[in-house]
Amino acid sequence: MIKKTVANVEQALDGVSDGMTFMLGGFGLCGIPENAIGQLVKLGVKDITCISNNAGVDDFGLGLLLQQHQIKKMISSYVGENDEFERQMLSGELEVELTPQGTLAEKCRAAQAGFPAFYTPAGYGTEVAEGKETREFDGKMYVLEPAYKADYAFVKAWKGDEAGNLIFKGTARNFNPCMCGAAKITVAEVEELVPAGSLDPNTIHIPGIFVQRIFQGEHYEKRIEQRTVRNRD
Repeated sequence: MIKKTVANVEQALDGVSDGMTFMLGGFGLCGIPENAIGQLVKLGVKDITCISNNAGVDDFGLGLLLQQHQIKKMISSYVGENDEFERQMLSGELEVELTPQGTLAEKCRAAQAGFPAFYTPAGYGTEVAEGKETREFDGKMYVLEPAYKADYAFVKAWKGDEAGNLIFKGTARNFNPCMCGAAKITVAEVEELVPAGSLDPNTIHIPGIFVQRIFQGEHYEKRIEQRTVRNRD
């Protein structure tokens, strides 16, 4: 059995450098690779391109990289709750490529499956389709979207084993699964790392073939973007 376990986040991010393209899982602040993001901040890598559904908030998640102006280009589906993201986008400091959410997920999945491109009706007739090939199928127009190309994919899972098999929990099973194997190197951080063979094969969401490095994460905050509770009398 091939062991893909590394001792810590420092080893997991070995080889990361300026100008690279990274995929980062999560939706909002749910299921984001907190340890990997923290290490990217610590390493001070710059001029990076980040592919992620959104960019966290001002002081957490990808917002930490934005604060340090480490991100050159952001590829996401919406700005979200990040004021600094909005400010940098409107001022021209940050290059932004907004993509329909489903298309963003499928561009990751296409890369994972080895498909160079695919046709989708999403975005036809809008700015999203400008400069892209379009084609008609059965009377409906489609846009040709290329798969993403990334150097590293950083994902967060609930549980994983030494062979890289992953299980996601609840809503954290968002963009994480489709980013596994979609980059040259996939790094998974998990809340619980167990020996190979410990996981029920029927519960595994992503097989280890899609993961190159896995490590035990720590100190997860798991913040909530907008906490809403009922009023108490």
